[in-house]
Amino acid sequence: MSLSIGIVGLPNVGKSTLFTALTKNAVLAENYPFATIEPNVGIVAVPDARLIKLAELAHPRKIVPATVEFVDIAGLVKGAATGEGLGNQFLANIRETDAIVEVVRYFEDGNIVHVDGKVDPVSDAETIKIELILADLGTMEKVVARLEKEAKKDKARGAGLETARKLQAHLEAGHRALSCKLTDEECAQAADFHLMTAKPLLYVANIDESQIGTELALIDGQAPIPICAKIESELADLDADDASEYLAELGLPEPGLDVLARAAYRLLGLQSYFTAGEPEVRAWTIPLGAKAPQAAGVIHSDFERGFIKAEVVGYDDYLRYGGEKGAREAGRLRLEGKDYVVQDGDVMHFKFNV
Repeated sequence: MSLSIGIVGLPNVGKSTLFTALTKNAVLAENYPFATIEPNVGIVAVPDARLIKLAELAHPRKIVPATVEFVDIAGLVKGAATGEGLGNQFLANIRETDAIVEVVRYFEDGNIVHVDGKVDPVSDAETIKIELILADLGTMEKVVARLEKEAKKDKARGAGLETARKLQAHLEAGHRALSCKLTDEECAQAADFHLMTAKPLLYVANIDESQIGTELALIDGQAPIPICAKIESELADLDADDASEYLAELGLPEPGLDVLARAAYRLLGLQSYFTAGEPEVRAWTIPLGAKAPQAAGVIHSDFERGFIKAEVVGYDDYLRYGGEKGAREAGRLRLEGKDYVVQDGDVMHFKFNV
């Protein structure tokens, strides 16, 4: 599966520094607005300690984790919805992503200018929210006008008009489309509108070292993930031993980026199942609620097309009985059919015939 998360925020909040640390790729990070013009894309591994435990039993030649795609999108400013700054281009980049991580500046640094002249996380988040809502309202005005015109000719062609009006009113009241209560049918219709505020959202609080461990206020009703992008950037340049020592000195159990990668994975509504053998131990990415044939299809379309059965062992049982052989002997390996809903952490092998 190829799903992407856009990293957004005002200029100079630390987006590109965070992205560089995430992907360990060098991107342009300068102290002025619009330093990032073209979106940078990076593939990030999702940390999962279960892979190591499986590898200890399967002795594979390699370990392949799940991944999430992050897109570093240039900073938005007030008026972006009407083209201020490079607003139209940046908003188009956001539309192409599946979810949003919004970086909000908490750190104080007189050498790094703030586009509004002061550090105010709540105000910054509100600025981005308003710009995205205004952009979505522009979209909905066109959608409603088009559907009204089509409905006059043929009511069937105007299907979704009431949903469009409902969303338009919700946006006009200052709310994100994501919070609008819709039926399953309305959700299907709304998907065709491609609204930015309908995308799942995470807030990242870019803090400084002195703020580590400090309880942060909610932003728009959501607890932000505290990350010091400066520290994460330093950790990215260290080898594993030095990084562990540095984390211990800071009193951190793990890098903040590991927390972010897992949170982003969950934000997209994803889970992992595993295959384990001598060639490799691999985490495969599927949506929550996926059934066995769909899970097989992420390996190869032939697996889904010719699906017969899946051999399944729960992760805990795989460890408890020392691997596939022990789980089979203990009667914990089972055969599942087409209606089986895959559980996070299942260890699976597929039987198929094409």
